Amino acid sequence: MNFINLHNLQAAKFLQEGMMVDIKSSIEDGVETFEAEINGEKIRWDSGLTYNSHLKIERLLSSQVPVSDKPDEIMFIIVHQSMELWLKLCLHELSIILDHIKQDQITRSFKTFDRITAIQRHMIQSWEILATLTPHDFLTFRDYLRKASGFQSYQYRELEFLLGNKNEDLIIIHKENKPIYKHLLKVLNTPSLYDELLNLLSKKGFDVPSGALKRDWSKPYEPSEAIEKIWRVIYESPDKYWDLYMLAERVTAIEYYFQEWRFKHMKTVSRVIGNKIGTGGSAGVNYLTKALNLSFFPELWSMRTMMVTDKPGSTF
Repeated sequence: MNFINLHNLQAAKFLQEGMMVDIKSSIEDGVETFEAEINGEKIRWDSGLTYNSHLKIERLLSSQVPVSDKPDEIMFIIVHQSMELWLKLCLHELSIILDHIKQDQITRSFKTFDRITAIQRHMIQSWEILATLTPHDFLTFRDYLRKASGFQSYQYRELEFLLGNKNEDLIIIHKENKPIYKHLLKVLNTPSLYDELLNLLSKKGFDVPSGALKRDWSKPYEPSEAIEKIWRVIYESPDKYWDLYMLAERVTAIEYYFQEWRFKHMKTVSRVIGNKIGTGGSAGVNYLTKALNLSFFPELWSMRTMMVTDKPGSTF
């Protein structure tokens, strides 16, 4: 729609598909508002906020800047930018979850957990688009990427830290970007989601070892038999601990989908570059395969092997 200057006009007309369309102008809450009937629908808009200005569409669509003239690089950029947007939303939602858990608002966190896993499923499917990139397609622009690598994603690193995979060495590559480095250092030294869960269990009266409640948050979490037994108690008596049981299942789902995302990442990379070294210098597929052995919530997985329940209908 090509706008004409409507200021100080109560009505105006412009040509749309050969027909004259009336545009009515009024002031609402101090903002000029317009109304027109288009294709039988009453359409309203104002000069204060539009779809494009709200979503910063022009800035968004100008952010795909290839470093080569190869046609497949645009797809490569958009897929990764989309991942970063979903990571941003995951981080936002996870901050809400952490607040709920700190305040012992277990059931209020459930909707947000479900939203994160829905985002994760979408991210997993995103690899299907990147998998359409053939080895030849990628090689036409791979060298133009120099040493740029997904390993350098600071949002991904922040998400891993918040979920519990702490490793100070992983933020060295961000040291030149002082604001990002400072932020990651802060997250590194903040209790993870699992740390907050264990603190919640302690508040609920479970005998959580003091070493799990007061420790150096920047260090990786060490699994504990005592913690495994606590989760077993909860899982073997779900009716008694229903809220904690459902909370634990939602926490487990986050790792389940995170690992599925890692697996799809690894297989997509394998399909596109085989066992080549990554652009950032990592071992590529071999590095991504090792990541599949990392666990954010170890006892929530190990206790499943050990747990037992009464047989249905048993009297002894």
